[in-house]
Amino acid sequence: MVSHSELRKIFCSADAVCFDVDSTVIREEGIDELARICGVEDAVSEMTRQAMGGTVPFKAALAERLALIQPSREQVQKLIAEDPPHLTPGIRELVSRLQERNVQVFLISGGFRSIVEYVASKLNIPATNIFANRLKFYFNGEYAGFDETQPTAESGGKGKVIKLLKEKFHFKKIVMIGDGATDMEACPPADVFIGFGGNVIRQQVKDNAKWYITDFVELLRELEE
Repeated sequence: MVSHSELRKIFCSADAVCFDVDSTVIREEGIDELARICGVEDAVSEMTRQAMGGTVPFKAALAERLALIQPSREQVQKLIAEDPPHLTPGIRELVSRLQERNVQVFLISGGFRSIVEYVASKLNIPATNIFANRLKFYFNGEYAGFDETQPTAESGGKGKVIKLLKEKFHFKKIVMIGDGATDMEACPPADVFIGFGGNVIRQQVKDNAKWYITDFVELLRELEE
């Protein structure tokens, strides 16, 4: 059993920190916001809750929700232009503090690349540090499915991304931070998982995470000590 002070030591010496996006870096769940714009909010948010609780295989839950939403390219662009996601308080400062320390920051999301790219641009995270699902559209802009080959489209996908990052960049210590079951499952291969409950508390994560926070200020404080 790793002690809390050891976990903190790993966080402060990590060479890469990976963040989940929905309900962690941003306050909303992107897929629920898309559902709201497309008029199927209630049905989809219930499905999201089940997917995040780990009761339904991730890819099946994603396919099922997208089949219901059928988002067009225009609707995705409208969401980003008119009602963009809100950053969680403290995330901007935390990411910039990590970057000052030459820590690589990645966004690993089961959400959609177009929305995650918008979020990354607000945090000065390069597009090459994004791993997320890609929506597919027909030439007329209608929904045509999603790229099922992306590792983030399936259960265990975030762990696969972290394993890939370790192999590619030879990172010694990677920290994963997120609110959901799919984030917690990414450790191992991540060296430390920090559960985040600042936007929504998932009981399964709160009960099982060795380190659980509800405010990014707690991590900023660690870096300043």
